[in-house]
Amino acid sequence: MSVAVPPSRPAPALLPVRVLSRAEDGERLHALLWRAGSGWRMVSSAVLGGGIGERHWVLNAQVSHGYRRTDPDRHLAALAEAAGVRGPGVGLMTAADVSRFGRACDGGAEAVVTAGLGVRGWAASPAEGTAGPQPAGTVNTVVALPVALTDAALVNAVATATEAKVQALLDAGYDCSGTPTDAVCIAARTPHAGEETHAFAGPRSRWGARLARAVHAAVRDAAGS
Repeated sequence: MSVAVPPSRPAPALLPVRVLSRAEDGERLHALLWRAGSGWRMVSSAVLGGGIGERHWVLNAQVSHGYRRTDPDRHLAALAEAAGVRGPGVGLMTAADVSRFGRACDGGAEAVVTAGLGVRGWAASPAEGTAGPQPAGTVNTVVALPVALTDAALVNAVATATEAKVQALLDAGYDCSGTPTDAVCIAARTPHAGEETHAFAGPRSRWGARLARAVHAAVRDAAGS
C-alpha cells in the first residue's frame, strides 16, 4: 500500500542546473552542471568527489550505452575541466538523457533527479555482484538543503533520500528498488559558529521530511509519472 504524497512544485533557488551538451564517440550527449560555489558540504556515493567534504560543484554527465571505460573518475574530471569548473566537486554518471531531469522542492529542500530505468531490480537479489563494468541504468539524485547538518545527519539524509526514491518508484508502478548503479549527493550548508547545525535528517525530522517529499516528487517527475 502506498502513501499519497502532496505534489511539490519546482521553485529553484539553491539548486539551479545548467544543461550542457557535447559530442563524444559520434553521439550528442548532455550533462547537468550545478555551480554551487563555496559554503557547501556534500556527502556522495559518486565515483568522483565521493565521501563527505567541502565541494563547489556537481556534474551529472550522460555517457553512451555500453560504457566500458575503466577510469570514470578521470573521465568525469576531464568533463568538469572542459565545463570550466575548478576546485573540489562531485561527478556523477548515467546513460540516461539528463536533459530530461525531474525537479521538485519542499519547504526549502530541493532535489534534481535523472532516471534511467532500463536496467533495474531489487537491492537484495540472489544474483552475485560483479566487479566489472555495470549495465547502464542509474537513478542519480542530487539534493540541496539551506541548513547545516552534522556528519551523522548527512549520512542520515542519504538513507532518507534512498527510502524516498524507492517509495516513488513503487508509486510509479515499477517493481524494483532501483538500478545497479544508482548514486546520490546531498548538499548542506557549511556550519558556522553561532548558527544551528542540525543533528537529524531522518524522514520524521523537519529537514528529512522535506528532503523526502522533494526526492519523491522529483523521482516521479523524472520517471515520467
